Amino acid sequence: MKLAIVVGTRPEIIKMAPIIQILRRREIDFSYVLTGQHYDFELSTQFLKELGLPHPASTLMLKNSSPASQIAEIMTHLDPILSELESTLLLIQGDTNSMLAAALTGVKLGLQVAHVEAGLRSYDWRMPEEHNRRMVDHVSDILFAPTPVSAKNLTDEKVHGKVFVTGNTVIDAVQLYSTESCCSDIMRRIPFSEFCFATLHRQENVDEPKVLRQLVAVLTEMSIPVVMPLHPRTNRRLHDFGLHEKLTSSPRVCLLPPLGYFDTLLLMRNSKFILTDSGGLQEEATAPSIRKRVVLMRSSTERPEAVDSGFVRVAGVDKENVLLTINRVIGSSGHELPHTSPYGDGRAAERIVDLILSERGSRVPKG
Repeated sequence: MKLAIVVGTRPEIIKMAPIIQILRRREIDFSYVLTGQHYDFELSTQFLKELGLPHPASTLMLKNSSPASQIAEIMTHLDPILSELESTLLLIQGDTNSMLAAALTGVKLGLQVAHVEAGLRSYDWRMPEEHNRRMVDHVSDILFAPTPVSAKNLTDEKVHGKVFVTGNTVIDAVQLYSTESCCSDIMRRIPFSEFCFATLHRQENVDEPKVLRQLVAVLTEMSIPVVMPLHPRTNRRLHDFGLHEKLTSSPRVCLLPPLGYFDTLLLMRNSKFILTDSGGLQEEATAPSIRKRVVLMRSSTERPEAVDSGFVRVAGVDKENVLLTINRVIGSSGHELPHTSPYGDGRAAERIVDLILSERGSRVPKG
């Protein structure tokens, strides 16, 4: 059996890294493709080097930016690439346009499709990721659900593929690279002794002037200084809506360029808490080596396990409610968080590789 792996964004690289490392250690034949979906292709390739991953068998440089055109472009490129690799199983992770394009291409080429991090649901149709993850799950033959909650979502929807609960590979990645992250010198660039680590990039947040204006007000008015790497999409919208100077002129806001994985891990570990609209950070915050509370600037989450275990509080995007939630989180710092993550014990990648080997060739009939 030869595996084909497709990754498109930096979070996908991070979550697939533990699986790739195990495949290499066990000398299992695989090739992987980098679609280059991310806004900064060079930074994505630097991520590969930072995480000690081999060079991709193929890389794509996408020209289109609209979702439909991007998916079509990826499929057009992937068809001959995957055919030439002569793989029998396609392994994908997550819910981006790249993963939807890869899944559909794999189905049309007659490959088994295995989906890592299957079954997440926000039930918020405004999120492009919600469309993608639902479609990917329903065309996949093997579904690796990170938690029993996500597995139940899949069985409730009567997906045709086989469902397995494995844990989330993001916890594996945090454990795998925590020691190396200490080599980062990012803390020398932080002018605060105590700070909140923030990220902001969701389309439904930054593309809406009214919402972005409220969230910028949160960043400048909260009672603790903020350190925030600035996503290029967010940076463009801040300039478009005349909000950029409000952030840069605030002495309590430290803006940084996009960061590497080691820098991000170290900033999360040293922060007072995390303020974000990200999905992955909700999971990483629960890792035993990080264990930070998260204030989520969204009205819904596809990671309810992080909420139920006390790590995440969903604050919405109204300024007053987000500030109130932040103050409550700061006031609850004396209440201890769990020492284990609801997303597993850091052995998800091993389980996934074992299941791939045991399930190879056992295709579930379509329909």
